[in-house]
Amino acid sequence: MDSQTKPEPMRVLVTGGSGLVGKAIEHVVKQEGGCLEGEQWNFLCSKEANLVDLQQTRAVFEKYRPTHVIHLAAKVGGLYLHMKENLHFLRDNLRINDNVLQTSHERGVTKVVSCLSSCIFPDKTTYPIDESMIHNGPPHDSNFGYSHAKRMIDIQNRGYFVQHGRRYTAVIPTNVYGPYDNFNCENGHVLSALMHKTYAAKKEGTPLQVWGSGTPRRQFIYSLDVARLFLWVLREYDEIDPIILSVGEEEELPIKDAVEMIADALDFKGQIVFDTSKSDGQMKKTASNAKLRRYLPDFTFTPLSEGIKKTCDWFVNNYDIART
Repeated sequence: MDSQTKPEPMRVLVTGGSGLVGKAIEHVVKQEGGCLEGEQWNFLCSKEANLVDLQQTRAVFEKYRPTHVIHLAAKVGGLYLHMKENLHFLRDNLRINDNVLQTSHERGVTKVVSCLSSCIFPDKTTYPIDESMIHNGPPHDSNFGYSHAKRMIDIQNRGYFVQHGRRYTAVIPTNVYGPYDNFNCENGHVLSALMHKTYAAKKEGTPLQVWGSGTPRRQFIYSLDVARLFLWVLREYDEIDPIILSVGEEEELPIKDAVEMIADALDFKGQIVFDTSKSDGQMKKTASNAKLRRYLPDFTFTPLSEGIKKTCDWFVNNYDIART
């Protein structure tokens, strides 16, 4: 067939391929038929290339010659590390993002889908938050460095489109959880840290100590749902403006409800103690998924109790390899 009429199969490079979302995308691509005939998918981990370094970034693009990029790589840490080293997170993430986007542009990559974070939203805002409100005020003080670096991806995407016609875009997932997350009790994501704490409390026969009051509300999204949506964005979503990937506003629930689901999933029958001397963080960050629903009215999200059960089972069965 004439090469004009038949586009060549995608060669996709996934940066941050060994993290929570990267592993979920790998699962969908390899186990759920997410890879179409002729496509090549390469999942990059930080051991293979340090993307803070421009030469290493260029070398890895030279090696895999991607036509499409899913950009997940970022320098991240727990809340307290971010508070201590905001400048460090700002500079490293600005470098990583600029290296990936500019190298993609120089090499003629057709599309880049980057991953932003719900922490980029303004701290003082009205709810629900939507895609048009990202730059309406400063982010929360605790991780301003990381948040501003992530916001700049949106600005840069706009620049590559206006100046070069590039279709580089971004997604904003809410609180993602699932297998291969960081389950560290001190600086893991909230659900994963709670799973590890509950597992340990059950094993030791001690009460489960939950930091904070359990009243802050969050929208949780299972990593495999995020991965399925990422593939849709890569193949179908044509806007430069970002899109929020989240369950609906009505699915936002208090942390204490999730704690009970985790206790059920791990069959923990002990006492649950909420340590109110610990900070609660933001009480809510309600995000609107109206834009996603306009595109995909029928997408079914994994119910939280089911996703928590699957993640707890994975954690117990893979305790030796889990990041703890």
